[in-house]
Amino acid sequence: MSHWCVRGGAATGRAVWLAAALCLVPFVAAAQPPGETIPVDLDQARLIKLPERAATVVIGDPLIADLSIQSGGLAVLTGKSYGATNVIVVDKDGAVLAEHNVLVRGPSDPIVVVYRGNSRETYSCAPECLPRVTLGDDEKYFTAVLNEGTTRANQAMAAGALPDAGKGGGSGGNASGPGNGITITVQGAGASAGPH
Repeated sequence: MSHWCVRGGAATGRAVWLAAALCLVPFVAAAQPPGETIPVDLDQARLIKLPERAATVVIGDPLIADLSIQSGGLAVLTGKSYGATNVIVVDKDGAVLAEHNVLVRGPSDPIVVVYRGNSRETYSCAPECLPRVTLGDDEKYFTAVLNEGTTRANQAMAAGALPDAGKGGGSGGNASGPGNGITITVQGAGASAGPH
């Protein structure tokens, strides 16, 4: 590309302005930022504002990040795996409204990584060090921690489905279904409860 768009100095009037404007077009396009990089922590969510007229949102690699559309022109971007991908937002006519790179990075909370030979274990230390599910950990450790978390989540969902789990409305207490052997105890804020 030539640095000189108008050769010679004799051109005047509108021709000079038109030539100058045409010369600047490539520089203006090159000066536009290609789209900001959106950093997201692994297993964390981030709200992003979608452009007006957004009709379709495409995520390059859904194994790295996931995106769910919310009302009010918002979207929730969740980091699923380490790496980089992109998000493209288009309108109903297929015109690209925005394109951003998404960078999913490691956890930002305090962690401790323990290496035992080739095996790795990760602990979240906020404030006590407890096992956490982290990509790249030893398969046996990862599976054990994941299973504990899944079991705990399933028990919490089952307990929340109990008919009297929502009763009480106080700052602490417990709920148990008749004869089902499940007891939920809420601790903290001076609450003290035992099985019914």
